[in-house]
Amino acid sequence: MIQWECEQAIESSRRTRPCRILAQCLAQVLNLVPRHDFERLAEAHHVGRKLRSISRWSQFVALTMGQLAGRRSLRDIVANLDAQGPRLYHLGARRVARSSLARVNQRQPCALYEALFGELYQRCRRRAPGHKFHFKNKLYSIDSSLIDLSLKLFPWADFNRGKAAMKLHVGLDHAGYPPAFAAITASKTSDIAAARTLRFPRGSIIVRDKGYTDFAWYKALTSKGIFFVTRIRDTLIFKVIEAHDTAPHDALRFDQTVRMTGQKPARIALDPLRRVGWRDAETGKDYVFLTNVFHLDAPTVARLYKERWQIELFFKWIKQNLKIKAFLGNSKNAVMTQIWIALCTCLLLAYLKFSARLDHSLQQILRLLALNLFLRRNLLELLTGKPPGPEDRDQNAQLCWL
Repeated sequence: MIQWECEQAIESSRRTRPCRILAQCLAQVLNLVPRHDFERLAEAHHVGRKLRSISRWSQFVALTMGQLAGRRSLRDIVANLDAQGPRLYHLGARRVARSSLARVNQRQPCALYEALFGELYQRCRRRAPGHKFHFKNKLYSIDSSLIDLSLKLFPWADFNRGKAAMKLHVGLDHAGYPPAFAAITASKTSDIAAARTLRFPRGSIIVRDKGYTDFAWYKALTSKGIFFVTRIRDTLIFKVIEAHDTAPHDALRFDQTVRMTGQKPARIALDPLRRVGWRDAETGKDYVFLTNVFHLDAPTVARLYKERWQIELFFKWIKQNLKIKAFLGNSKNAVMTQIWIALCTCLLLAYLKFSARLDHSLQQILRLLALNLFLRRNLLELLTGKPPGPEDRDQNAQLCWL
């Protein structure tokens, strides 16, 4: 009798108490991906028969949850989703079998998530803050990093000396440091071959290392109104046309306008470039830069190359915090799918940071989400550290009754 009265009281309170229904934190993150845009891309990048036991959206939800929660295997991801039960309905997904998820990862093109990456960056770019320099040109760093694989499990990814790997090429936008461009290639693909496929906006400045030395590409960039800053190779042959004054700067060794005199630069009629020598006051190391930037002073050119270190930090961050070292499938498509979803997850985290104007690092945001993915909390309040409001407490109480 007492138990029946308690149940009636709970039911009456649940019907009469006004409350705001809060979505799970994971659902609020996934709402940043417009569902109609995703379905449009999924239809455009579908092969074979219509999927019956799983959808591309369910695949995206499962793998994104795996990235945010740090799940290590397909079995781990599927078990975690099964534990949520009815909550999957609010994510627009449903329970998936491990075999179905593995089959979709293997067979359905990863190009869907490559296209999604491009659309997420465009949304992220509109919210991003500016870079730290006084000029208005867009600033990018480009570089690549090897993703090590097991030759026994991934024989198609043969690299060298009994090793297997793939190469991730990234163009980092220095306005907030989200990845702006990305390409996943075979490990033997040269950096310059991948760089030629990237399309930068006119007037942008690209910072890169010595591995991207190619005079034909230099000329193509200059003709498109794109600037670059790189370190010069010791073997390059040049002639000094003009030497600029270096008196105001102790660290500036020289500032010259030079013309490359090798056979290839002469054949393609390469325009004169700028050669800047700089001595690091902290380490005493000398650097020599080559650039087609003439409208900025020499110290700014040196600081631009120093800013290239941010892309090294990006590779370190993504390998330490997202799952691109242990893979859920052995096929090339499955590996590329997982990498593209990791990059999309990175953009979602950056969008949250920019939209809420958070001081947190992406690592801090990721850790908060990992602990609260299926908790019904206002996502902004969670990220800013605001304690739960009355609506949150009411919702938690109702969950206890259920």
